[in-house]
Amino acid sequence: MSSETQPDDLVDCVVIGGGPAGLSAALNLARAVATVALIDTGRPRNAATLRSHGFLSRDGIPPHELRKLGVAELREYPHVRIHERATVTRVARETHGSHPFSVDVASRAPGGTSRLAARTVLLATGLRETLPEVGGLRSFYGMSVFSCVACDGWELRDRPLALIGETADLRARALHLSRWTDTLTVFTNGVASLGAGEAAELAARGIAVVRAPIAELEGHRGQVAAVRMADGTSIAVEGGFVRPTWEAPLEFLGEAAPAIDDDGFVVADADGRTRIPGLYAAGDLVAPGPQQLIIAAGAGARAASGVVADLVAERAPVAAAAAGADVFG
Repeated sequence: MSSETQPDDLVDCVVIGGGPAGLSAALNLARAVATVALIDTGRPRNAATLRSHGFLSRDGIPPHELRKLGVAELREYPHVRIHERATVTRVARETHGSHPFSVDVASRAPGGTSRLAARTVLLATGLRETLPEVGGLRSFYGMSVFSCVACDGWELRDRPLALIGETADLRARALHLSRWTDTLTVFTNGVASLGAGEAAELAARGIAVVRAPIAELEGHRGQVAAVRMADGTSIAVEGGFVRPTWEAPLEFLGEAAPAIDDDGFVVADADGRTRIPGLYAAGDLVAPGPQQLIIAAGAGARAASGVVADLVAERAPVAAAAAGADVFG
Protein backbone atom coordinates (compact mmCIF):
# COMPACT_ATOMS: atom_id res chain seq x y z
CA MET A 1 0.00 0.00 0.00
CA SER A 2 1.21 3.52 -0.72
CA SER A 3 2.08 5.88 2.12
CA GLU A 4 -1.10 7.88 1.56
CA THR A 5 -3.25 4.82 2.13
CA GLN A 6 -1.52 3.37 5.17
CA PRO A 7 -4.07 1.51 7.33
CA ASP A 8 -4.93 2.43 10.89
CA ASP A 9 -4.98 -1.23 11.90
CA LEU A 10 -3.93 -4.63 10.55
CA VAL A 11 -5.99 -7.70 11.45
CA ASP A 12 -6.41 -11.29 10.41
CA CYS A 13 -10.15 -10.85 9.77
CA VAL A 14 -12.64 -8.02 9.50
CA VAL A 15 -16.12 -9.26 10.41
CA ILE A 16 -18.85 -7.03 8.96
CA GLY A 17 -22.07 -7.29 10.96
CA GLY A 18 -22.75 -7.72 14.67
CA GLY A 19 -25.74 -10.06 14.63
CA PRO A 20 -25.58 -13.69 15.82
CA ALA A 21 -23.56 -14.79 12.77
CA GLY A 22 -20.99 -12.01 13.10
CA LEU A 23 -20.68 -12.25 16.88
CA SER A 24 -20.30 -16.02 16.75
CA ALA A 25 -17.71 -15.80 13.97
CA ALA A 26 -15.73 -13.15 15.86
CA LEU A 27 -15.80 -15.19 19.08
CA ASN A 28 -14.55 -18.34 17.41
CA LEU A 29 -11.87 -16.45 15.50
CA ALA A 30 -10.74 -14.82 18.73
CA ARG A 31 -10.46 -18.20 20.40
CA ALA A 32 -8.27 -19.33 17.50
CA VAL A 33 -5.86 -16.48 18.35
CA ALA A 34 -6.82 -14.45 15.29
CA THR A 35 -6.84 -10.66 15.43
CA VAL A 36 -10.37 -9.50 14.62
CA ALA A 37 -12.14 -6.23 13.88
CA LEU A 38 -15.94 -6.42 14.25
CA ILE A 39 -17.85 -3.67 12.43
CA ASP A 40 -21.49 -3.16 13.42
CA THR A 41 -23.98 -0.43 12.49
CA GLY A 42 -26.19 -1.09 15.51
CA ARG A 43 -29.28 -1.21 13.26
CA PRO A 44 -30.31 -4.89 13.08
CA ARG A 45 -33.13 -6.14 10.84
CA ASN A 46 -34.94 -7.56 13.87
CA ALA A 47 -34.89 -4.26 15.80
CA ALA A 48 -38.70 -4.20 15.89
CA THR A 49 -38.89 -7.65 17.48
CA LEU A 50 -39.50 -7.66 21.23
CA ARG A 51 -38.44 -11.26 21.85
CA SER A 52 -36.21 -13.76 20.05
CA HIS A 53 -37.03 -17.44 20.21
CA GLY A 54 -35.44 -20.82 19.58
CA PHE A 55 -31.95 -19.89 20.81
CA LEU A 56 -30.91 -22.59 23.28
CA SER A 57 -30.64 -21.20 26.85
CA ARG A 58 -31.87 -17.80 25.64
CA ASP A 59 -35.43 -18.53 24.46
CA GLY A 60 -37.49 -15.33 24.67
CA ILE A 61 -34.55 -12.97 25.11
CA PRO A 62 -34.86 -9.47 23.59
CA PRO A 63 -32.60 -9.27 20.50
CA HIS A 64 -30.67 -6.26 21.83
CA GLU A 65 -29.94 -8.16 25.05
CA LEU A 66 -28.58 -11.15 23.12
CA ARG A 67 -26.29 -8.82 21.20
CA LYS A 68 -25.20 -7.09 24.43
CA LEU A 69 -24.20 -10.43 25.94
CA GLY A 70 -22.25 -11.37 22.82
CA VAL A 71 -20.35 -8.09 22.74
CA ALA A 72 -19.50 -8.41 26.43
CA GLU A 73 -18.00 -11.84 25.78
CA LEU A 74 -15.91 -10.49 22.91
CA ARG A 75 -14.52 -7.72 25.07
CA GLU A 76 -12.76 -10.37 27.16
CA TYR A 77 -10.40 -10.99 24.22
CA PRO A 78 -7.74 -8.26 23.91
CA HIS A 79 -7.07 -8.99 20.24
CA VAL A 80 -10.68 -8.17 19.21
CA ARG A 81 -11.46 -4.59 18.16
CA ILE A 82 -15.15 -3.69 18.22
CA HIS A 83 -16.29 -0.79 16.03
CA GLU A 84 -19.81 0.05 17.19
CA ARG A 85 -22.21 2.41 15.39
CA ALA A 86 -19.92 2.08 12.39
CA THR A 87 -20.51 1.43 8.69
CA VAL A 88 -18.22 -0.12 6.12
CA THR A 89 -18.14 2.24 3.14
CA ARG A 90 -15.68 0.39 0.92
CA VAL A 91 -13.87 -2.92 0.63
CA ALA A 92 -11.12 -3.29 -1.94
CA ARG A 93 -8.91 -6.27 -2.64
CA GLU A 94 -5.36 -6.13 -3.94
CA THR A 95 -3.59 -9.09 -5.49
CA HIS A 96 -0.47 -8.88 -3.35
CA GLY A 97 0.66 -8.32 0.21
CA SER A 98 -0.03 -10.19 3.44
CA HIS A 99 -3.18 -8.09 4.13
CA PRO A 100 -4.86 -7.86 0.70
CA PHE A 101 -8.16 -6.36 1.87
CA SER A 102 -8.53 -2.64 2.49
CA VAL A 103 -11.65 -1.80 4.52
CA ASP A 104 -12.86 1.78 5.00
CA VAL A 105 -15.02 2.40 8.06
CA ALA A 106 -17.16 5.45 8.90
CA SER A 107 -18.12 5.71 12.57
CA ARG A 108 -20.83 7.69 14.36
CA ALA A 109 -18.79 7.33 17.54
CA PRO A 110 -15.80 9.58 18.34
CA GLY A 111 -12.94 8.87 15.96
CA GLY A 112 -14.66 9.41 12.62
CA THR A 113 -13.26 7.33 9.80
CA SER A 114 -10.56 4.68 9.67
CA ARG A 115 -8.98 2.24 7.26
CA LEU A 116 -8.25 -1.35 8.16
CA ALA A 117 -6.05 -3.86 6.36
CA ALA A 118 -7.09 -7.48 6.66
CA ARG A 119 -5.98 -10.90 5.58
CA THR A 120 -9.63 -11.94 5.26
CA VAL A 121 -13.13 -10.43 5.38
CA LEU A 122 -16.22 -12.21 6.68
CA LEU A 123 -19.61 -10.83 5.61
CA ALA A 124 -22.37 -11.17 8.22
CA THR A 125 -24.43 -8.12 7.33
CA GLY A 126 -27.78 -9.87 7.32
CA LEU A 127 -30.36 -8.67 4.80
CA ARG A 128 -32.12 -5.46 3.90
CA GLU A 129 -35.86 -6.06 4.32
CA THR A 130 -38.77 -4.60 2.36
CA LEU A 131 -42.33 -5.18 3.60
CA PRO A 132 -45.44 -5.14 1.38
CA GLU A 133 -47.13 -1.75 1.06
CA VAL A 134 -49.91 -2.31 3.60
CA GLY A 135 -51.27 0.50 5.73
CA GLY A 136 -50.53 0.15 9.43
CA LEU A 137 -48.28 -2.88 9.01
CA ARG A 138 -45.33 -1.25 10.78
CA SER A 139 -47.52 -0.58 13.82
CA PHE A 140 -47.87 -4.32 14.43
CA TYR A 141 -44.65 -5.71 12.99
CA GLY A 142 -42.55 -7.44 15.62
CA MET A 143 -45.40 -7.43 18.16
CA SER A 144 -48.30 -9.42 16.68
CA VAL A 145 -47.26 -9.70 13.02
CA PHE A 146 -43.97 -11.43 12.24
CA SER A 147 -41.96 -12.77 9.31
CA CYS A 148 -40.45 -15.96 10.77
CA VAL A 149 -42.94 -18.73 11.50
CA ALA A 150 -40.34 -20.97 13.14
CA CYS A 151 -39.32 -18.07 15.40
CA ASP A 152 -42.78 -16.83 16.48
CA GLY A 153 -45.38 -19.41 15.47
CA TRP A 154 -45.61 -20.93 18.95
CA GLU A 155 -46.80 -17.68 20.53
CA LEU A 156 -49.59 -17.37 17.93
CA ARG A 157 -50.66 -21.01 17.86
CA ASP A 158 -54.38 -21.91 17.69
CA ARG A 159 -55.42 -18.34 16.80
CA PRO A 160 -57.03 -17.00 13.62
CA LEU A 161 -54.05 -15.75 11.63
CA ALA A 162 -53.30 -13.78 8.48
CA LEU A 163 -50.53 -14.55 6.02
CA ILE A 164 -49.76 -11.51 3.87
CA GLY A 165 -47.46 -11.77 0.88
CA GLU A 166 -46.90 -10.80 -2.71
CA THR A 167 -44.43 -13.49 -3.79
CA ALA A 168 -44.72 -16.80 -5.58
CA ASP A 169 -44.07 -18.94 -2.50
CA LEU A 170 -47.31 -18.14 -0.64
CA ARG A 171 -48.73 -21.63 -1.08
CA ALA A 172 -45.72 -23.29 0.55
CA ARG A 173 -45.65 -20.74 3.36
CA ALA A 174 -49.36 -21.16 4.01
CA LEU A 175 -49.07 -24.94 4.23
CA HIS A 176 -46.17 -24.57 6.65
CA LEU A 177 -48.03 -22.06 8.83
CA SER A 178 -51.12 -24.29 8.96
CA ARG A 179 -49.22 -26.49 11.42
CA TRP A 180 -49.69 -23.78 14.05
CA THR A 181 -53.32 -22.85 13.35
CA ASP A 182 -56.51 -24.27 11.88
CA THR A 183 -57.83 -20.80 11.03
CA LEU A 184 -55.64 -19.20 8.40
CA THR A 185 -56.39 -16.63 5.70
CA VAL A 186 -53.90 -15.88 2.92
CA PHE A 187 -53.93 -12.31 1.60
CA THR A 188 -52.27 -11.71 -1.76
CA ASN A 189 -52.86 -7.91 -1.56
CA GLY A 190 -53.94 -8.03 -5.19
CA VAL A 191 -50.36 -8.72 -6.23
CA ALA A 192 -49.26 -12.32 -5.69
CA SER A 193 -50.11 -14.81 -8.40
CA LEU A 194 -51.73 -17.81 -6.72
CA GLY A 195 -52.97 -20.33 -9.26
CA ALA A 196 -56.41 -21.94 -9.17
CA GLY A 197 -54.84 -25.31 -8.37
CA GLU A 198 -52.85 -23.84 -5.49
CA ALA A 199 -55.93 -22.08 -4.11
CA ALA A 200 -57.91 -25.33 -4.37
CA GLU A 201 -55.18 -27.19 -2.48
CA LEU A 202 -55.24 -24.57 0.27
CA ALA A 203 -59.03 -24.65 0.42
CA ALA A 204 -58.89 -28.43 0.88
CA ARG A 205 -56.76 -27.75 3.96
CA GLY A 206 -59.28 -25.20 5.26
CA ILE A 207 -57.11 -22.22 4.30
CA ALA A 208 -58.96 -19.24 2.82
CA VAL A 209 -57.49 -17.04 0.09
CA VAL A 210 -58.36 -13.35 -0.32
CA ARG A 211 -57.04 -11.80 -3.53
CA ALA A 212 -58.28 -8.20 -3.11
CA PRO A 213 -55.96 -5.34 -2.14
CA ILE A 214 -55.59 -4.55 1.57
CA ALA A 215 -56.49 -1.08 2.82
CA GLU A 216 -54.88 -1.40 6.24
CA LEU A 217 -54.39 -3.48 9.35
CA GLU A 218 -56.49 -2.53 12.34
CA GLY A 219 -55.84 -3.02 16.03
CA HIS A 220 -54.60 -1.36 19.17
CA ARG A 221 -51.20 -0.90 20.83
CA GLY A 222 -49.37 -3.41 18.69
CA GLN A 223 -52.07 -6.08 18.70
CA VAL A 224 -53.60 -6.60 15.27
CA ALA A 225 -57.35 -7.27 15.28
CA ALA A 226 -58.46 -7.22 11.65
CA VAL A 227 -57.41 -6.90 8.04
CA ARG A 228 -59.53 -4.25 6.34
CA MET A 229 -59.81 -4.65 2.60
CA ALA A 230 -59.97 -1.90 -0.01
CA ASP A 231 -63.68 -2.67 -0.54
CA GLY A 232 -64.39 -1.90 3.13
CA THR A 233 -64.86 -5.46 4.37
CA SER A 234 -62.86 -6.61 7.40
CA ILE A 235 -61.58 -10.03 8.37
CA ALA A 236 -60.88 -10.60 12.05
CA VAL A 237 -57.48 -12.01 13.01
CA GLU A 238 -55.48 -12.28 16.22
CA GLY A 239 -52.02 -12.26 14.71
CA GLY A 240 -50.25 -12.84 11.46
CA PHE A 241 -47.18 -13.31 9.35
CA VAL A 242 -45.87 -11.31 6.45
CA ARG A 243 -43.54 -12.33 3.67
CA PRO A 244 -40.97 -9.55 3.11
CA THR A 245 -38.57 -9.38 0.21
CA TRP A 246 -34.86 -9.25 0.97
CA GLU A 247 -31.61 -8.15 -0.59
CA ALA A 248 -28.02 -8.40 0.54
CA PRO A 249 -26.72 -4.89 1.39
CA LEU A 250 -23.29 -5.28 -0.20
CA GLU A 251 -22.90 -2.11 -2.26
CA PHE A 252 -19.64 -1.32 -0.45
CA LEU A 253 -17.90 -4.32 -2.05
CA GLY A 254 -17.68 -3.00 -5.61
CA GLU A 255 -15.43 -5.28 -7.66
CA ALA A 256 -14.83 -7.45 -4.59
CA ALA A 257 -18.50 -8.55 -4.59
CA PRO A 258 -19.18 -12.30 -4.42
CA ALA A 259 -21.52 -14.22 -6.70
CA ILE A 260 -25.24 -13.73 -5.98
CA ASP A 261 -27.88 -16.36 -6.80
CA ASP A 262 -31.20 -15.77 -8.57
CA ASP A 263 -32.92 -15.04 -5.24
CA GLY A 264 -30.39 -12.38 -4.25
CA PHE A 265 -28.40 -14.41 -1.72
CA VAL A 266 -24.62 -14.77 -1.55
CA VAL A 267 -23.23 -17.99 -2.99
CA ALA A 268 -20.83 -19.64 -0.54
CA ASP A 269 -19.67 -23.15 0.30
CA ALA A 270 -20.42 -24.98 3.55
CA ASP A 271 -17.52 -23.20 5.27
CA GLY A 272 -18.54 -19.74 4.09
CA ARG A 273 -16.03 -19.36 1.27
CA THR A 274 -17.20 -17.20 -1.65
CA ARG A 275 -15.73 -17.05 -5.16
CA ILE A 276 -13.43 -14.22 -3.99
CA PRO A 277 -10.31 -15.62 -2.27
CA GLY A 278 -10.25 -14.49 1.34
CA LEU A 279 -13.88 -13.34 1.34
CA TYR A 280 -16.37 -15.34 3.44
CA ALA A 281 -20.07 -15.02 4.21
CA ALA A 282 -22.37 -16.37 6.92
CA GLY A 283 -25.87 -15.92 8.27
CA ASP A 284 -29.07 -14.73 6.64
CA LEU A 285 -27.43 -13.29 3.53
CA VAL A 286 -26.25 -16.75 2.39
CA ALA A 287 -28.58 -19.10 0.49
CA PRO A 288 -31.07 -20.54 1.36
CA GLY A 289 -31.84 -17.20 2.98
CA PRO A 290 -33.26 -16.03 6.31
CA GLN A 291 -32.90 -18.53 9.15
CA GLN A 292 -33.34 -18.58 12.91
CA LEU A 293 -30.82 -16.78 15.10
CA ILE A 294 -29.31 -20.02 16.36
CA ILE A 295 -28.75 -21.23 12.80
CA ALA A 296 -27.06 -17.94 11.91
CA ALA A 297 -24.82 -18.27 14.97
CA GLY A 298 -23.86 -21.79 13.94
CA ALA A 299 -23.10 -20.61 10.41
CA GLY A 300 -20.87 -17.89 11.81
CA ALA A 301 -18.92 -20.43 13.87
CA ARG A 302 -18.49 -22.69 10.86
CA ALA A 303 -17.34 -19.83 8.64
CA ALA A 304 -14.81 -18.89 11.32
CA SER A 305 -13.41 -22.42 11.15
CA GLY A 306 -13.07 -22.01 7.39
CA VAL A 307 -11.19 -18.74 7.85
CA VAL A 308 -8.83 -20.30 10.41
CA ALA A 309 -8.16 -23.33 8.20
CA ASP A 310 -7.28 -21.07 5.27
CA LEU A 311 -5.07 -18.82 7.41
CA VAL A 312 -3.17 -21.91 8.56
CA ALA A 313 -2.83 -23.17 4.99
CA GLU A 314 -1.63 -19.73 3.88
CA ARG A 315 1.22 -19.83 6.38
CA ALA A 316 2.17 -23.45 5.69
CA PRO A 317 4.20 -22.75 2.48
CA VAL A 318 6.09 -20.01 4.31
CA ALA A 319 6.91 -22.37 7.17
CA ALA A 320 7.93 -25.07 4.72
CA ALA A 321 10.21 -22.68 2.83
CA ALA A 322 11.83 -21.56 6.08
CA ALA A 323 12.40 -25.18 7.12
CA GLY A 324 13.93 -25.92 3.75
CA ALA A 325 16.33 -23.01 4.09
CA ASP A 326 17.43 -24.31 7.48
CA VAL A 327 18.03 -27.82 6.17
CA PHE A 328 19.74 -26.99 2.90
CA GLY A 329 21.42 -23.78 3.93
